[in-house]
Formats: sequence, C-alpha cells, structure tokens
Amino acid sequence: MNESMIITLAVLIIASMLFISGKVRSDLVAVGALIALMLCDILTPAEALSGFSNSVVIMMVGLFVVGGGIFQTGLAKMVSSKMLQLAGTNETRLLVMIMIVTSAIGAFVSNTGTIAVMMPIVVSLAMSAGTNPGRLLMPLAFASSLGGMLTLIGTPPNLVIQETLQAAGYTAVSFFTFTPVGLVCIVVGVLSLLFLRRFLPKNERNADDDRQGRSLLDLVQQYQLRQNLYRVQVGADSSVCGKRLHELDISAKHGLNIIEVRRKISTKNQFFKTINQEIAGSHTVIEEEDILYIHGPFENVQAFALESGLEMMDRRIPENKKAAGSEQYATEDVGIAEVMLTPTSRLINRLIKESGFREKYHVNILGIQRKDHYLLHNLKEEKMRFGDAMLVQGTWRDIARLATEPDVVVVGQPNEEARKVTMDNKAPIAAGIMGLMVLLLISELIPAVAAVMIAAVLMVAFRCVRSMEDAYKTINWESVVLIGGMIPMSIAIEKTGAAALLSDGMVNLLGGQGPLILLAGVYFTTSMLTMFISNTACAILLAPIALAAALQLGVSPYPFLFAVSVGASMCFASPFSTPPNALVMSAGRYRFSHYIKVGLPLQIIMGIVMVAVLPLFFPF
Repeated sequence: MNESMIITLAVLIIASMLFISGKVRSDLVAVGALIALMLCDILTPAEALSGFSNSVVIMMVGLFVVGGGIFQTGLAKMVSSKMLQLAGTNETRLLVMIMIVTSAIGAFVSNTGTIAVMMPIVVSLAMSAGTNPGRLLMPLAFASSLGGMLTLIGTPPNLVIQETLQAAGYTAVSFFTFTPVGLVCIVVGVLSLLFLRRFLPKNERNADDDRQGRSLLDLVQQYQLRQNLYRVQVGADSSVCGKRLHELDISAKHGLNIIEVRRKISTKNQFFKTINQEIAGSHTVIEEEDILYIHGPFENVQAFALESGLEMMDRRIPENKKAAGSEQYATEDVGIAEVMLTPTSRLINRLIKESGFREKYHVNILGIQRKDHYLLHNLKEEKMRFGDAMLVQGTWRDIARLATEPDVVVVGQPNEEARKVTMDNKAPIAAGIMGLMVLLLISELIPAVAAVMIAAVLMVAFRCVRSMEDAYKTINWESVVLIGGMIPMSIAIEKTGAAALLSDGMVNLLGGQGPLILLAGVYFTTSMLTMFISNTACAILLAPIALAAALQLGVSPYPFLFAVSVGASMCFASPFSTPPNALVMSAGRYRFSHYIKVGLPLQIIMGIVMVAVLPLFFPF
C-alpha cells in the first residue's frame, strides 16, 4: 500500500466521519477533501476541479431549474392533486404509489431525469397531504434507482455488463432480461421502506415557517375576505361604463371600495395570459365586460349593482371557473400582505382616506386588525393607530416597494410570497417542455445533459420561471458543490490503486469458497465501492474481474455480472453515491445520518435477497 493510497483513504475516512457527524456543512467537507487531495499532489488542479464540469453536476443545475418551472406554473400542484385523489392522504398509500410510479418511469428514463419529473410533484403532494416532504423524497430517490433495473437502458451499469458479455463472446442480454430482477428489487424496496420510514424526518412544523408571517390563505381567512369580496360585471348598457372611478364616488355613496378591475385582453391562445389585472385607482376607466372586485357588505354591493345596471357574479366561481381560494386575491401579478405602522410613523392617528396609500403606494387597504377585532367596512373614516395590522392589496412590486418605506413594516416577505403564487396559465407550456425533455431522454437522440439544459432554457424563455434571477434561486448550490467536490474522490481512489487492490483481494480471498460465496463477495464489494465512486465507473472496474472469477471457477458468468450491475445501482447509504440521493437531500432536509439509518439497512437487505435470487434466475 503506497503513501498516496494511505492519504486518499485517510481523507475519505475523515470526510465520511464529518458527513456522519453533521457538525460541518456537507459541501464544506467535500471542498475540504478536494483541497487536501490537491495539496498532497494526489490530484492535479484539473482533476480536482473536473467534478464541476461533470455532466451529472451540470444536469443537476438544469434539473433544479426545470423543477422550479414545474412548481411555479402550478403543474406540480395539478398532477399531485390527481395523485392525491387516487391515494388519499394516507402516508402508506402515498409512499407505495409514489415508489411504483417512479419505478415505472425509471425503467425508461435515467434516474436523474426521473427525479426531475417527480420531485416537484412529490413535494407538492406532501404539502397538500399535510405530510413532511422528507417522509416521501428519500423513497422517491431510491425508487428511481430500483426502477432502473427493469430494463437494459434503465441504468448505465446494465449496459456495461452487456458490453462485457459481448466482448467475451457470450450472448448479450435483451431489453427485458433485467425485468424479473428489477421486479424483485422493487418489491423488496417497497416492503423494506414501509418499516424503515420510521427513521425519516417526522411531521414537525418547521420553526422557520412561523417567522415568515401568515400565509396568503391564512390572511384571506383571518380578514374574512371571502365573506366581504364580491364581483360584478359591467354590461354595455351599464351607467358606469366609460366613467372614471373618482367620478362615481362609490365609497361615499355606497360605503364600498372597488379594489381591482380584471379585463379580458385575449382569447386567441389559452396558453398565455388572457386576463389583465389592474389595481383600481381614481383615474381607472371602467369598460364594457370588466369584472369589478368590490369590497364591502353584500347588501350595499347588491344595491349598487341594481342602481348601475351591473351583473352580480357568483362569488364562489371566479372567472376561470375554479374553486375560490386565495387565488382570487393573489396571482402572479397582484397579491395581499399585512403591514403595521412603525412607532415613529407619520401615519399614526391619520384617517385612512388622508393616508395616501392608494395614491402614493398604489395599494388598497382591505381590513384592519385592532387587537382582537377586525374592521372591514367604512375604513376611510378610520384613524390608523400604532399596533394596528392592515391588510393591503396591490401588485407584488408595489407591496415590495412599500416594504422599503420608513413609516410601515410589511409582515412576512412579499417577494417570497409572490413566488408561491403559481402561474396556472403557463402549466400547459411547462408540461410540453417536460414532455419534450422526457422524449429526448428516452430516444437518446442527444446527450442527456443537453436534453436537460434545453428544457431548463425553455422554462426561462417561456417564462415558466419568472426570471433568470428566479432560475438561479431554484438551484440548491449546496447539493451542486457536494457532488462536484466528491466526484474527484473517485478519481483519487482509482488513481492510487485502492479500488483495484480491494477487488483483487476479494477474488484471492473468496475464489476457493465456492460460487455462492464468491457471488456474495462480488455483490457486496461492488455495493461498498459504489458508495465512493460512480456506479458506472464501479461497474466498468468490477465487470471484467467478476467475469474472470467466474471463468476460473468454471461457472456461468451471468449471475456474477448481474451482481455487479445490481450492486452498482442499489446504493442508498450515502447522499453522494447517486445523483438522486443528492438531489433530494436539501428538499427533504436530510442529514447524512438519515441515509445511514434508512439507506444502509436497505442496501444490506437488498444484497442478501439478490445473492439468494440471482442464481435462481441465472444458474451457475
């Protein structure tokens, strides 16, 4: 064992201990290990930095952007609601359904591509079901690897052993030769995780959520907006048609407040925006077919509608015919927020009608919370007091600008709340882009990394992600740096001869113990090595060794090569062993210990089962 090998193994052991302890950020540990190997001249600077140009890392960046588009357009919410209808909110049924669906997709799409499709859907599904996403995301990652064993193209190690068999003159495996093995893997994986899920994060409310202010839906309910917001439509013969709001003086005459005007701007393409929202101002001109959002008592609204020739609309059915919720008050353009006056505010003890909120800040005040009471009507004559919480509506941009004013404090984070509002009209575009990505991944017409990057660029170009800045914010850089920093570790392990030493020692030690013991040695050596080097590199390294060992014993090489393929693919005990494991780490808020507690037992169980069943499918 040479000096370079000893240093490499020492760095690997120290890094693993730090990963397990969780006391140091995982990305910092990965970069630290990288620097240590470079300073010890085990890796050249080019080799040390090669992980950040690796196609897997670039794919991860693109997949985060694609996932952001699927989220922001509401596509994830739509698909998850359908799945929720099928499985209900029962966690067991959700887990089983997610793993089966993911495994089926993983049979034809790379495990990274499968995660790109499913992760935003599963996060949305968990939120809708009131479940911690961490309860479902690790099973999702594992299922994408399990499904890869169903077909020849499901995972790269399958192709590696096919090439090894062909090169040695054996009959190549067919597309579905792997299917029986894959089905066993899925059954074992699902049943095992039903027991091992007890070690996954519990359904605890995140303390950070309490510091962000109340959600949009909470505000709607607290201020009773559903009971006080009504819609009327302007007809051609209406007396208000063509007039400005200040000419009508609706507030003084009827005790009402027109807070918003929605106007049709296009009906040609349902994929693009067809409704224009405008915060009502004194100079707003009312036009035919406008929909006016009026805040006030129902009786007053009804009287105003009769007097002006307006059509009352069913407030339970918005113009897009969907069920009412917070979406009536907050969309991609317009939102609501709670604000409070600062102790030195110049607005204290001033009447709302004199405050200039609408004229200066372009927002409407919908309600006031004063201690335990809510003031919702005739607000213009109310004086603002220190300690009042006021609900305002305006464009997200104006609300964010309001947060910079010294007289008021905006509760919560308007920009973050704006990102939570989905752009439902863009969902068909996001679905088309995702479908194109899946088609390119299946057909292999272009490299997988190119397919993902094309999808990411299209998400930004078609505004499925609101802006380039938002695209960058969807990327979890900790995961990217973690994988980019750990990929060169596999180069060091191979370069110093540590991997070859281990594999050769296995053959020398177990070769005389019989085919079953050697099969177990091949499987678990592959499984252990995959924790530190990529599954493809591991299969390439061990496939010829397994073939040679089988030939030395005079037995069929098929079970040994399948042991290499399965062992290289079924690695669950480390977050950086496969891209899916790393991709779900941040979203599931996992620590390294979660992978040890859940993934390691699953990896061992899978190994025991595979050693037992592979000779049944492929006799010695």
